[in-house]
Amino acid sequence: MSNRTFKRTGRIGAALAVGCAIAAVPATAQAADINLATASPFVVLGGSTVTNTGPSVLNGDLGVSPGTALPGFETAVLNGAVHANDAVAAQAQLDVTTAYDVAAGEPVPPDNDLTDEDLGGMLLTAGNYSFSTSAQLTGPLTLNAQGNPNARFVFNVGSQLTTASASSVVLINGASPCNVYWRVGTSAVLGSTTAFQGNLMALASISLNNAATVQGRLLARNGQVSLINNVIDGSMCGTSSSAPTPTPAPGDTTTPAGTPGSTTPGGSGNQAPPASESAVPTRLGTARLRRPPTTTTSRRNGPACTDGFRATVTGRMIRRVIFSLDGKRIGTRYGPAFLQYVKASSGRRHVISARVGFKDATRSKTLKFRYRACAAQVLNPRQGPSVFTG
Repeated sequence: MSNRTFKRTGRIGAALAVGCAIAAVPATAQAADINLATASPFVVLGGSTVTNTGPSVLNGDLGVSPGTALPGFETAVLNGAVHANDAVAAQAQLDVTTAYDVAAGEPVPPDNDLTDEDLGGMLLTAGNYSFSTSAQLTGPLTLNAQGNPNARFVFNVGSQLTTASASSVVLINGASPCNVYWRVGTSAVLGSTTAFQGNLMALASISLNNAATVQGRLLARNGQVSLINNVIDGSMCGTSSSAPTPTPAPGDTTTPAGTPGSTTPGGSGNQAPPASESAVPTRLGTARLRRPPTTTTSRRNGPACTDGFRATVTGRMIRRVIFSLDGKRIGTRYGPAFLQYVKASSGRRHVISARVGFKDATRSKTLKFRYRACAAQVLNPRQGPSVFTG
């Protein structure tokens, strides 16, 4: 059974044969590093313009260069910096071009030429794949890292990439959206409610239909990026280009000077309030931590344990939330949406914690829930002053 046949059928019994096939690739065929460099903090970067319709959420930086237009983002939630044709966006575009060209030069084994085949229903291991013309995704595409957290997947599409409605890219066994690269020769169109993962680099434009989501980045070199009620989350791959926020000491409810917040084009954004505000006990802050149930399933093995989830803190008078997974800090959020993508990890129980700082005199509080991958175990601490002032 060839390496390519295994990836179509997904038969685990052929795993040894796959390993041998991969080991047989000459060392000279090993891929070069695809480094996004200064483009890494961006979750959306357009060439001519970036447009938005509806309450989209961007967890990461937004930028455009050499264009300047960013219409429609007054209705969006931006948890990152905004760069409209400034030096940061211009350099990021140069780095996207370099990464794009490196990806285009990746060596592709003959068996990994997927031209004229639909990605939907495939199970692929790490490697380089290509389409000489367009590529289509209908249904789920599963990428298996085989336990290697550094496993990399590179897809070179000659012309257009299109996904059908409700299609998905599913990552299993340690695969990360940060290590998945899509190099598209013209434009990419993601169908409504598509759940996409990876770094999408298109020479021309990128268009997302209603409610499509992306774990990763959208990077258009020359054309526009169009969003319609989408969630683009790159928090698992990097942080904002703004200065990092130091971890506060226990009980600290203040925000360091110059800490970045969410911003909107043409506005000052959601910056931390002045210190005087935190000293005024206008009302006691409240918060609760939520995690929605995991819905992805596998026909063969029950819960797939492959998708991550969004841990969300809601409440009143919240200034800042610091999210940690098993004691390791994974993100800091300054409203109005206090949410964090968490990768699912099977095999043992995990703890999500959210250190919540408030705008008023309420003391900081750490909220937690424990979960096992694919289990919908949610802890909702009860609201009210007694939860946060004792």
